[in-house]
Amino acid sequence: MLENDTAAMIEIDHVSKSYGHLQVLDDCTLSVRRAEVVVVCGPSGSGKSTLIKCINGLEPYQSGRILVDGIEVGARGTNLARLRAKVGMVFQSFELYPHMSALDNVMLAQIHVLRRSREEAEERARALLERVGLAQRAEHRPADLSGGQQQRVAIARALALRPDAILFDEPTSALDPEMIREVLDVMSELARDGMTMIVVTHEMGFARRVADRVVFMDHGRIVEDTAKDAFFAAPRSPRAQEFLSRILSH
Repeated sequence: MLENDTAAMIEIDHVSKSYGHLQVLDDCTLSVRRAEVVVVCGPSGSGKSTLIKCINGLEPYQSGRILVDGIEVGARGTNLARLRAKVGMVFQSFELYPHMSALDNVMLAQIHVLRRSREEAEERARALLERVGLAQRAEHRPADLSGGQQQRVAIARALALRPDAILFDEPTSALDPEMIREVLDVMSELARDGMTMIVVTHEMGFARRVADRVVFMDHGRIVEDTAKDAFFAAPRSPRAQEFLSRILSH
């Protein structure tokens, strides 16, 4: 394996963030290698979503630093639009443009960020909608799609920019149970294809099946960062033990 393949693609180095007096991230350090799948879990309000939003500059941070493929996210002069093309984001609430078709949603950033022609953007968009099982729904607007279908469009949109990594912020939490599987299946396929992924989720079955590592957060701190099998076999901290037993008992 080439040395570059094992180097960290995303490095979070002693990052802290506050909203006024509320500390939401507290001295967080995390390193993610290329083609690695890292699941971030923990109780509500533990800082999980904030952490991944800092990675592509959606949230600023006050101290520490974050490097994505050698680019410092918080540095003055960093081109955040270009950074977000390298690190895609899939949100809990889909964030699709309601007045546009699925096809146009997947084409939009290709045209405006990557300056692709409409023809090239449409060709890639149709190929990606087929990849996520929605070729027949390309002309439908979000309101005419199920939640699971909308989230698969959002994944296709993230993939359209050919990112080096994708961040998933609780991608199934807004979905009905029967729709969760179709989204997790697409994400599992991406992992098999070698996509670098950081996934904030409570779907422990997905974590057990797909993750390389599990990061557990509580009160803005990274409490555990360990290999998947070790985390599920014996979480080290009492807080993680309590969290896991509660999640797995549901």
